[in-house]
Amino acid sequence: MAKIKLAKSKVEKLVEICKSFDNKGSELINVLHKAQETFGYLPAEVQETIARELNVSVAHVYGVVTFYSFFSMVPKGEFPISICMGTACYVRGAEKVLEEFKRQLNVPVGETTEDGKFSISCLRCVGACGLAPVVTVGERVYGRVSAGDVADIIKEYQK
Repeated sequence: MAKIKLAKSKVEKLVEICKSFDNKGSELINVLHKAQETFGYLPAEVQETIARELNVSVAHVYGVVTFYSFFSMVPKGEFPISICMGTACYVRGAEKVLEEFKRQLNVPVGETTEDGKFSISCLRCVGACGLAPVVTVGERVYGRVSAGDVADIIKEYQK
């Protein structure tokens, strides 16, 4: 992973986030959520700062970040698209939906379009199996999505 240098203002913001949780190591997940909400992702430098402020090891922070699929160490698009690949969604055609998103956006899973608008990822389960296959764009959930719906979903966010 490429190293970046955090601006002083960003480091100060991270320190502020950690202080808002009393610099407690037990609040690591909450701190990570707030940091990702603030920065959009959790690069190594953000993780190192959090580890220092919470007095936990960088390895521990990295372990939490890589364990939970919600956290990302790479920047996501302005409109992150996630396709559920859980059993119900997969059986009902999620793989075809995923392939159509990749084709139309010309980007593989885990990457972001050149314009920074869209990124594609897969989820294990959204918890909306009755609506399978399910796609999320940011916080918005789309149910019973078919490959034919993909173009219309993308158009909603290209305005």
